[in-house]
Amino acid sequence: MLRQNALCEHKTGLRGTIAVTIAILLLVPVLLVQAQGTPPPTPLTMVTREGRRTVPTVLLSNQELIALDDVGTLFQVAVAEDATGAVTVTYRGRTIVLSTQQPIASVNGRVVTLPGPVTRSARRLLVPVEFLSRALAPIYDRRIDLRRTSRLLIVGDANVPRVTARVDTAGPPTRATIEVAPAATVAVTSDNARVIVRVEADALDLSLPGGGSGLVEQIRAGDQPNTIAVVLSGAAGMPRTAQATADGVTRVTIDVPGTAPPSEGLPAARTHFALVVLDPGHGGDDRGVHTPDGLDEKELTLDTARRLRQRLEAKLGLRVILTREDDRALGLDERAALANNSKADLFLSLHANGALGPVLSGAEVYFLSLDREGENVRRGANAEAISLPVLGGARRVLEVVPWNLAQAAHIESSASLATMLEEELRKHVPMSPRGLQRAGMRVLTAVNMPAALVEMAYLTNPGQASKVRGDEFRNGVADALFEAISRFRTYADEKSLP
Repeated sequence: MLRQNALCEHKTGLRGTIAVTIAILLLVPVLLVQAQGTPPPTPLTMVTREGRRTVPTVLLSNQELIALDDVGTLFQVAVAEDATGAVTVTYRGRTIVLSTQQPIASVNGRVVTLPGPVTRSARRLLVPVEFLSRALAPIYDRRIDLRRTSRLLIVGDANVPRVTARVDTAGPPTRATIEVAPAATVAVTSDNARVIVRVEADALDLSLPGGGSGLVEQIRAGDQPNTIAVVLSGAAGMPRTAQATADGVTRVTIDVPGTAPPSEGLPAARTHFALVVLDPGHGGDDRGVHTPDGLDEKELTLDTARRLRQRLEAKLGLRVILTREDDRALGLDERAALANNSKADLFLSLHANGALGPVLSGAEVYFLSLDREGENVRRGANAEAISLPVLGGARRVLEVVPWNLAQAAHIESSASLATMLEEELRKHVPMSPRGLQRAGMRVLTAVNMPAALVEMAYLTNPGQASKVRGDEFRNGVADALFEAISRFRTYADEKSLP
C-alpha cells in the first residue's frame, strides 16, 4: 500500500512538473518578444541637409529605446563595455559613461539623467532614445534635436520649422490658417481643387487637424517634404490666399468661397470627367508582397499614387483623392465607399504582384469579371425599383443596385479603361504575357464608376525587384497611367458617361 501511494505521489508530481514545463515553453516566445521589443507605430525619422532616413527604435516596457550599435552607425561613435559592466560612448576624444544600474550618464564629467539605464536585449545594448539629445548632443559637433511628438530627429543645420494648420470658420466662405515658425519664405499655388503651400525648408514639423470642415475637406502633408496640401470640396470656388509675417511667424490665410449658383432660368452647365480616386493597395500591418531586400508593396503603391496624382492635377486640372494618404490599414469596403461617396468618375487600384517562384514578371491590368447575377444587373434585370416622394405630391422612381454589384453597370467602360491602361503601360514598362485580364477582384465589385486594377510588377522576380526602387520605373508607371487616364477622360466626355 505504501509503495502504491508513493507511486501515485510520484505520478502526480511528474504530471505537475510536465505541466509547469509546458507552461514555461509556451511562455518563452512571449518573453522573447517582450525582451526584444516591438517597433513603434510611427517610425522616428532623422532629417539632415543631405536627406531623410528611418531611425531603428523599439518599444520595450512602454519606453522607446535605440541600440547603441545603431547609434554608432548613425553618428560614427565608438561603443565599448568593460569588465565591470560600465558602457562608454566616445566621439573625437569626448566620452559618455553609462550605467546598467542607474538612469544616468556622465557626459565629460557632467551628470545627466535619462528615462532609464542601459538595457541588454538579445546581446544588444539599448538606451532610451532621449540619450541622443541629452547625452550625445553635448559632445557632438552638430546639433541633435529630438522631437518625439512629431517623430523627427533633426541633425545638423537642417531647417525644419514648426507648421500649425487649422480651420478657423466653416463658412462658407471657409477660412483656414497655416502658421510657420520661425518665419520662412512661403509660396502658395491654388485652384478650385486644392491649395499647395510650399515652405523654403528641408522638412516640416507638422501639426495638422484630424479632419476638414466646411469647404476644406482635409489639410495634409504634401507630396514633397516641404509642402502642405489643403484639399477643397467639390462645392468650393476659387480660393483667395494672403500671407504676412509678424513676431517671427509667417501666417498664410486661405478663404474658400462656395461656387456661385446658376442664374435663374438657365440650366446648370454639365460637368464631365473631373474626379479620380486612386487606391494605393495594402497599408498598415498589411505589407503586401515584398522584395527580398525588404521593399514593401504598400510603400511602392503609395509612392506611385502620389506621383500619378501630381501629374493628373498639374497637367489635366483633375481633382484626385487617395484612399489612404499614409501607412495605415484600410478595408476594401472603406476604399469603395470613399470613391462612391465622392462621386468619382474613375477608380484605379494600384498593386504589385507576387508568385511562388521567381520566373513570372511584368505588369498586368484587371477589370471585373461578372457572374450571372452581375450580368443580370448589367442588363438591368436585377435592379430593385423604389418610389420616393418629391415636392408637389409626385413620386420619383429610383433603381437600387446591391452594394456588391455596383460595378456591373460600368463593366463596358471599365473594359475600355483597362484596355487603355494596358496599351500605355506596354510603352513604358515590361508587361506580363497576360497583360489584360478579367477577374473577380473584390476591391472592384462595389465601386459605382469605371474601375480597374493595375499590378505594376512582380516583386518576387529578382530583375523587377531591383528596378522598382528606382525613380525611372516609378515615373514610367506614373507616366503610363497618366496617359491612359487622359485618353479615358476624352472617351468619357465624348460618350457622356454617367
